[in-house]
Amino acid sequence: MAFFEGASSAAGTSAVKTLKGLASCSGLAIFLAISGVAVTTPLPVQAQAYSFNKVEIEGTQRIEAATILSYLGIAQGEVVSAAQLNDGYQRLVGSGLFEDVQIIPRGNVLVVKVREYPTINVVSVEGNRKVKDDVFEPLLKSQPRQVFSPATAEQDVQTIVEVYQAQGRLAARVTPKIIRRSNNRVDLVFEVIEGKNTEVERLSFVGNRKYSDARLRRVLETKQAGILRAIIQRDSYVPDRIEFDKQVLKDFYLSRGYVDFKTTGVTSEFSRERDAFFITFQVQEGQQFKFGKITTVSEVDGVNADEFHAAQNIKSGNVFSPAQLDNAIARLERLAIRKGLDFIRVEPRVTRDERNQLLDIELVLTRGPRIIVERIDIEGNATTLDRVVRDQFRIVEGDPFNPREIREASERVRALGFFADAQVEARPGSGPDQVVIDVDVEEAPTGSLSLGGVYSLENGFGLNLAFTERNFLGRGQFLSASFQNSSDSLNFSFKFAEPAFLGRDLEFGFETFYQSTDQASADYNTRSLAFRPSLAFPINEYSRLGLRVFAEGTELLTTENLKSDLILKEAARGRQIGGGVGFSYSYDTRRTGLDPNRGLLFQLNGDIGGVGADYQYARATALAQAQTKVWNDQVTLLATVEGGMLKSLNGANSRVTDRFRLGPSKLRGFATNGIGPRDFSSVTADDSSGDTVGGNMFAVARLEAQFPLGLPEEYGISGGVFVDAGTLWGLDDTLGGQIDDSAHLRSSIGASVFWETPIGPLRFNYSKVLAKENYDEENNFELTISAQF
Repeated sequence: MAFFEGASSAAGTSAVKTLKGLASCSGLAIFLAISGVAVTTPLPVQAQAYSFNKVEIEGTQRIEAATILSYLGIAQGEVVSAAQLNDGYQRLVGSGLFEDVQIIPRGNVLVVKVREYPTINVVSVEGNRKVKDDVFEPLLKSQPRQVFSPATAEQDVQTIVEVYQAQGRLAARVTPKIIRRSNNRVDLVFEVIEGKNTEVERLSFVGNRKYSDARLRRVLETKQAGILRAIIQRDSYVPDRIEFDKQVLKDFYLSRGYVDFKTTGVTSEFSRERDAFFITFQVQEGQQFKFGKITTVSEVDGVNADEFHAAQNIKSGNVFSPAQLDNAIARLERLAIRKGLDFIRVEPRVTRDERNQLLDIELVLTRGPRIIVERIDIEGNATTLDRVVRDQFRIVEGDPFNPREIREASERVRALGFFADAQVEARPGSGPDQVVIDVDVEEAPTGSLSLGGVYSLENGFGLNLAFTERNFLGRGQFLSASFQNSSDSLNFSFKFAEPAFLGRDLEFGFETFYQSTDQASADYNTRSLAFRPSLAFPINEYSRLGLRVFAEGTELLTTENLKSDLILKEAARGRQIGGGVGFSYSYDTRRTGLDPNRGLLFQLNGDIGGVGADYQYARATALAQAQTKVWNDQVTLLATVEGGMLKSLNGANSRVTDRFRLGPSKLRGFATNGIGPRDFSSVTADDSSGDTVGGNMFAVARLEAQFPLGLPEEYGISGGVFVDAGTLWGLDDTLGGQIDDSAHLRSSIGASVFWETPIGPLRFNYSKVLAKENYDEENNFELTISAQF
């Protein structure tokens, strides 16, 4: 017969109970029959007793008779009551081994008739289009070659429903059915009606005064349904996501000094059409607090509090930030470790000044409990080596236990990006003064193969093919290979990095790349090849230093149309192969800084190269970028200053392959190679612009503001305005003054539209040039979009 035929998941549960109830009815009838015999007996004060000389078992196929007798619990010749007989029957039914059970007394013979549950032949899910079969396979408990169980099948129904609910398909229905086969086998089929996504039609807030609904909606993971509702999945209603959003809201306000913020409630109303939700977050912001008086005291004999106070970096008057307070505590505890002071803890004691909305912080140095780390146990890492996880801990077995260090190590393990989940907890060890650190991880995919398309007015259409593995062979190593091709360039690169070289916080890496360019605005082409091994290490929490050596080769190829005397001279020098050394320094607080509204990036690169070639040089580039958010985080201001210098070390002249060139990525409003010194010896009647030859120095400044356009934020569309200024100048050989290599200032203004599309980020720029030279080439429109699939 069909199992649960035509039933929903709820009806399926009833069907399971009905199936079990039918078997119970058989037992009940037998029990009543036995009771009936007892009633007619002339000894009403004594319960009926039975003794069976033989037990016959009928209907078994796979299950041994001894198994049935053990559940029945009746020995040959034993005197049993009607109640004991019924108890045995109930044990057989409760074993879950039989689809039907009957117990029939025949004189001194007890007949037990059973019908075993069939064996599952095939388990399949049908009707599923949005969720693939491989998602369900590891979740279903009903498996082929196992005995069919209605209870297990019903659990699988609920599992499938929960998978769809996690995607916002609350109307999904699942009906389990069985198809009878020969030899007591069945096919178990879960028929799915997926239904449509239950969307979030409106996402609103009540009680927010400091930040608008639009700003808070950008914080949440849940999004409103918009024009891209068929593609964007975050506009589906997922109850678990609401709880996550409540925590995200709290973190957002706490990081901005609202220490009393709380979400008082969340209401989710179903639309009349029952296809969408209206979600309202009820919040209580409270007042914004700032850091007040910061003091440091010591409760440990021999510890100078003033020395520790100088190490904390909290400034009175700054907006209170839990991250900044945690950072200060971590600084002090690390200082204690460096001074050889074990078991020192820093306890923050906060005093509220309600009138002035200040939080006075007293950092108290105390002696913590003397607890030692007994061992670190790591579980769940089937691919990733233990040492990769252990490298994220600053402590080892035998070190003093520091709860803060354990929390920070937990964050570092999660930040690796190798695991879908990582839990780090401490539990009591083998002694009262020892703890065991348990690290339970769930591995996630770390490799990707991407095929993408790129388009820009600067480089035209292009193709990207890239392979990336962030946890190569489970060693935490980074490996990537990429191929990029556009209308005027061809690039291939290979990179490898070992982040824990020699077991230290030292990154060893190397990269090699090949680049070929077909200059769209000049009559020459270039080829270059380089190999660069490097070492990098942190200087402090924001700074990093890298050292490298490199070998490189460049080739300048001319065409029959080339007329430039300077390029012809440089091409005549032939292929150049040389080597050198360099360094990179970076200071970045944009993502790890203490102020969520501000960030600073500074990069400095220097190279000395050309050893072995006819031109030795020193090259330096620098970039400084600052960003901040104003008007309640509605507007992002970004300022960038960038420059570079190339200097000859042996008196030889640079080539165009060595010099800097500017394009719209650095100076908007101008074409690639559109500005800078030009060789007008190549001027012809058909082309009076001359060949661009690059420059030994450049400097640019970019100011930009990004802001919402008033459109629903789920569309991902925002706007911006910008102003750029810069120049490119300087040559070693000006052909006796024929080439103007002066630092003429160029500038432009413009507007931008940003669109975070499902296929990649799109940016459209319109630029208006304010200052330029007559020979400069403009690029007023710029469209850039990239996609991966």
